[in-house]
Amino acid sequence: MTRRTHALLATALAAALTLGLGACKNDKSDSGGDAAAGSTRAPGAASGTIVGGTPVRGGTLTVLSNQDFAHLDPARNWTMPNMDFGIRLLYRTLVTFKAEPGAAGSEIVPDLATDLGRPSDGGKTWTFTLKDGVKYEDGTPIRSADIKYNVERSFAPDLTGGPDYAEQYLAGGENYKGPLNGEHLASIETPDDKTVVFHLKRPVAEFSYTATLPTFAPVPQSQDKGTQYDLRPFSSGPYKIETYDRGKQLVLVRNTNWDQSTDAVRKAYPDRIVVTEGLKGGQVDDRIIASDGADASAVEWMNLRPESVSKVLPKADVKSRLIAEQEGCTDMLYPNTSKAPFDDPKVREALMYAVDRDAQVTANGGPAMGDVATSYLPPALAGGTKLDPLKIPSTGDPEKAKQLLKDAGKTDLKLSLTVSTGDKTRAEALQQSLAKAGMQVTITTADPSVYYDTIGDTKNAPDLAIVGWCPDYPSGATFLPMVFDGRTIKEKGNQGNVEQFRDQATEDRIDQINAMSDVTEADKAWVQLNEDLMKKAPTVPMLWQRRPLLAGTNVAGAFGSPVWTGQWDFATIGLKDPSKSKG
Repeated sequence: MTRRTHALLATALAAALTLGLGACKNDKSDSGGDAAAGSTRAPGAASGTIVGGTPVRGGTLTVLSNQDFAHLDPARNWTMPNMDFGIRLLYRTLVTFKAEPGAAGSEIVPDLATDLGRPSDGGKTWTFTLKDGVKYEDGTPIRSADIKYNVERSFAPDLTGGPDYAEQYLAGGENYKGPLNGEHLASIETPDDKTVVFHLKRPVAEFSYTATLPTFAPVPQSQDKGTQYDLRPFSSGPYKIETYDRGKQLVLVRNTNWDQSTDAVRKAYPDRIVVTEGLKGGQVDDRIIASDGADASAVEWMNLRPESVSKVLPKADVKSRLIAEQEGCTDMLYPNTSKAPFDDPKVREALMYAVDRDAQVTANGGPAMGDVATSYLPPALAGGTKLDPLKIPSTGDPEKAKQLLKDAGKTDLKLSLTVSTGDKTRAEALQQSLAKAGMQVTITTADPSVYYDTIGDTKNAPDLAIVGWCPDYPSGATFLPMVFDGRTIKEKGNQGNVEQFRDQATEDRIDQINAMSDVTEADKAWVQLNEDLMKKAPTVPMLWQRRPLLAGTNVAGAFGSPVWTGQWDFATIGLKDPSKSKG
């Protein structure tokens, strides 16, 4: 899952694109051609390429950010850019994704484990063996018991916000509350320090992909500090935390006990990585555009701001440092279906027709920054097909929405909408389109670092929220069950089914599809379930986005990860000339 902030790039982006500037050269490729206004081509460096060439070991990479991390604790880390940062830099998982641009980056390889896991018992049991020589930052060996312990931690009620695949998949986990009271899961066995065995409720053919999640990173029990572990995860990756002043600065230095020979993915080029947080307005963009001193060795964490577009696209040297990879996610409007008025399917259907998705594309930055979403499943999970089961006009149909509300006896609705601060412009566009259908919306903004905790408090959830859901790996199993299965709802830290949708027929069908051993058959079934759900309108799909990011002139090895929603892949990023990072 992820949150993105693409607000209002439209006018400036369209104007810049009409200048006819095509994708510019970088050290890896040259993609010619012009990008006209309305083009769906990503502006900046050619998609799937590496900006800056091959890095040189050393120096300080700076990350400029407007916000703090939501969570770095691997049991709680489930927002895509944060997972990228944690998994690539601070902790390793049993299995991970290749660090390559384009489609190759979606392939998985062993990480802490010697292979991708060995299924038995028809796919209900999975066994992993740890590599020799894998160690923590203090030089102690990583043990299978540490993997077990972190998976168990993911069940703890206080450690909210993390992936809940373990809870869904592991046998005997229904009433388990974590290891802090001394209880452990019998469905995770560690017969020796190198072997961990998972016993599942049902066969899971894709469990190797599940093992890429931070839930399957090691945490030694001796280092666990409960909720405070968020401030100082104990490193099994190439870097460790030197200092962390929340909301201000995070400094990473090398973990000298990380062994490159055990890690085929992470290159760990920089000596230090400094994340500077709390920067305001267009300050981040301006600093990286100018690339003065240490800022030449900087990348931005969040997306290019709308007012910066005219400073970037007309300048070939700056534009060549801009990437805008597809995120592979679906941004949706989540109505709170647990209470009136959205407990009524007719009102939810009216909402589906009331939303002007064209206006959302415009507020998000125009066609080059995203497309209208016409289904829950993004094309990447539908064989590349853009599904559109309802054929609702992209501008909406406010008159039909009004009639549906009238039929439901719900007119002149007054609704609350909570959004992340960066999505205020999109919220205002939504406010205007819903007003045409007779829905009056009051907007509240929340800081990105607390946004998910805010909307994930089910007892105090707003009427409406904007959230983007991203598959954790290329399968409908990581999308529809997470967003629409009522059994995943949690009172606090509710991360997937934010709309609190409970529907027995949907849950039964999810179970049936999950039981399918034929992946091709399951993929077809997920597509059909997508269509069935669209008719029930638990949420409104709005956008399929891109992530525009700038790198400094001294940055190398930089590309957007196809797995982590187009964020920089921190496994391979570094500097051209480390000596220039001291400015």
